[in-house]
Amino acid sequence: MKDLWRQTRSFPPAVRLLMANQFAINLAFYMLMPYLAAHLSDGLGLAAWAVGLVLGVRNFSQQGMFLIGGTLADRLGYKTPIMAGCLLRTAGFGLLGWVDNLPALIAASAATGFAGALFNPAVRAYLAVEAGERRVDAFAAFNVFYQAGMLLGPLVGLALLAADFRLVCTTAAGIFAVLTVLQWRALPARRGHTADAARQESVLAQWRTVVSNRPFLLFATAMIGSYVLTFQVYLALPLAAADALGANGTAVTSGLFIVSAAVAVVGQLRLTGWAKQRWRPSQALVRGLAVMGLAFLPLALAPRGSSGAALVALVTAVVLLAVGSAVVYPFEMDTVVALSGNRLVATYYGLYNTVSGLGITLGNLVTGALWDFAQRHHALWVTWTALTATGLVCAASVAALARAGRLTTQAEPEPTPA
Repeated sequence: MKDLWRQTRSFPPAVRLLMANQFAINLAFYMLMPYLAAHLSDGLGLAAWAVGLVLGVRNFSQQGMFLIGGTLADRLGYKTPIMAGCLLRTAGFGLLGWVDNLPALIAASAATGFAGALFNPAVRAYLAVEAGERRVDAFAAFNVFYQAGMLLGPLVGLALLAADFRLVCTTAAGIFAVLTVLQWRALPARRGHTADAARQESVLAQWRTVVSNRPFLLFATAMIGSYVLTFQVYLALPLAAADALGANGTAVTSGLFIVSAAVAVVGQLRLTGWAKQRWRPSQALVRGLAVMGLAFLPLALAPRGSSGAALVALVTAVVLLAVGSAVVYPFEMDTVVALSGNRLVATYYGLYNTVSGLGITLGNLVTGALWDFAQRHHALWVTWTALTATGLVCAASVAALARAGRLTTQAEPEPTPA
């Protein structure tokens, strides 16, 4: 924690505020969202299709609108979308706890999703611009706050849920209301380096600039696999826990979430510093992605029918996946900025998030179908082998882009001497 405090203190006040904001954003989000489906089905008695609709609207209104949010950030400055997103999520989370009809729930869900589309690209672009040459270090520290909010949010939500779901929603909305005021009072207005030029262009011209950036599109496509792998903490790994451990699977799944976030919180700064000393950015990306793919190999090798071996394989997979993700994340965010040429950074982040979101959706469909096939044929190793191959293909694709000189707009910096 001393290293985190010292690292955080070394950044400008605006960067420190953005990191604290992200902790609070994730704290409020994850204290509510894990329990929303149960509230809608058990508390309000909605049919399963209606629950899926409400949750799907939230996901679509966020993933599908990232490009809009990033474009607004580049045209209006970063502070306005961040404030608007926090204010919109205040209203959305408040409504989720106090309305009980489907149209109102859909509207509240859409508001919470679009809120994320507004502030996510803006926050990352603001952080990248403000941190300057220290982007990698800034994103590493940022991820610690991000994961800490994910770690504590469900625990706080569970404690409040003992009283009432409305208390969970009201508390989460209150956190976002405080954040809105905090941004207004303390966050300096900030624009990108080319904000004036961006405002003189049409939105379509901006989008054409981004989608015509072939190296960026190739990188975004190559990285889809990493997001599919990361999401398996919510899909394939819980399925494996339930399959191997039966009634204990739910408790094990909760433990896996905690382990994943704890690894990032404890190890992120050390892993980033270690990687910076030894590898170029592209090498860190490739090796981190390879570790993410290899994380699923223990599950493919674990003997079927042994709950102890399954548990060890699950924990090993989660730890390796978290380590690989921690290595990749700061260099990945820095590469997006490098490929943008420091122009329209928020728009680039918006499109990048949209591409990864669509990839997650498609990847989950394929993974789910593969799981059903493998389970019917008593060959779950097929699923784990396919996920391992996904990570290795992703790593090979990024390595090929690096060899072709398509990951930077300038020469890559050499590793920092140890």
